[in-house]
Amino acid sequence: MSGTQVHVHLFYGADPRRYRKGENIGSLYGYHHAESAEFALDFAKDSRETAPVRFARRALKAALGFDFLHAWRNRRAILDADVIWTHTEQEHLAVALVLLMLAKKGGTRPLLLAQSVWLLDRWPGYGALRRAMYRRLLARADLLTTLASENAALCGTYFGRAARHVLYGLNTADFPLCPPSHWKPNKPVRVAAIGNDRDRDWATLVSALGNDARYQVRIATRRRMPASARADNVEIVRVSGIQQQHTLYEWADIIVVPLRPNTHASGITVMLEAAALGKPMIATKVGALEDYFDDQAASYVAPFDPQQLREAVDKLVADPARTLEQAREACEQLRSRDLTTQHFARQHAQLTREMLQERDPRIGNVTARAPREPGVAARGT
Repeated sequence: MSGTQVHVHLFYGADPRRYRKGENIGSLYGYHHAESAEFALDFAKDSRETAPVRFARRALKAALGFDFLHAWRNRRAILDADVIWTHTEQEHLAVALVLLMLAKKGGTRPLLLAQSVWLLDRWPGYGALRRAMYRRLLARADLLTTLASENAALCGTYFGRAARHVLYGLNTADFPLCPPSHWKPNKPVRVAAIGNDRDRDWATLVSALGNDARYQVRIATRRRMPASARADNVEIVRVSGIQQQHTLYEWADIIVVPLRPNTHASGITVMLEAAALGKPMIATKVGALEDYFDDQAASYVAPFDPQQLREAVDKLVADPARTLEQAREACEQLRSRDLTTQHFARQHAQLTREMLQERDPRIGNVTARAPREPGVAARGT
């Protein structure tokens, strides 16, 4: 097999051979866009499981904080790879453990690109034993990456290591860019909020807009809603699949991304989708979301401030022309910054070139051959 062999180790359920089977989407998150004569990609395979085995795997995952059994089943592909890409700590910690368990003396060991999402937010709450175990596993990673600059900085604080910040991207086949030509809110104003991340702050959203006939709110989430997030004008909906997502976005006048403080760019997927579809958006100013969209493209509000959130909605409604410009700017920033899955894959390809060149300088000056991808922060930043 020619080219650098890259094993993309994604979570159980993301096997491209099964995920959205028949839709020809490639892979979740768009890693397949890096496939070329230079990089030969293979993806973690999902083994068929009986119900008891599935329960055991998930129980072990809950205890360890990562899916070791899924990685162990893919150990041959992991060991045969030149480079391993992971999407979250739930994958890279498992891969690191497999590599440490099966390490061989001599020969070239696989390079591990370890991307973390929730790890840095959760780190202060871990006990000494878990921290020690994770530090040992992180030491096996050759490069740390994150999707938010705040997380990248925390890698230096917690682990004493520099991390690279890469920009997450949107699948524009599912959400083609549609710059808006007009914007006029309905009466009552239709507000949609979407997400299953643990850092969604539904209570503040409902406190801001609930039980007020001027607003009609739909919250799409699989998480259990607290009693404080119930109101006469708030509907909790189930959204499954791309078509239902589009239907909700089409219904909405404004997209709100209410968040609790975090460092991992929670809510960025919804912001990318809203920007592509030309929907004005309001987001809590946390998690380094401004890495992606500035305050000309989105209305940012302070966390846990219902009044400021309500005022932000009212401000958009009061000035449709300005709101239209904001929605257009968000769509343009998505385009100009190339916040796409293709760019996400290209950033990984460039980081891999640098990793390979650092291990073997004879490969040549990859930075000179391939200019740095926008969004791939320099080492030590």
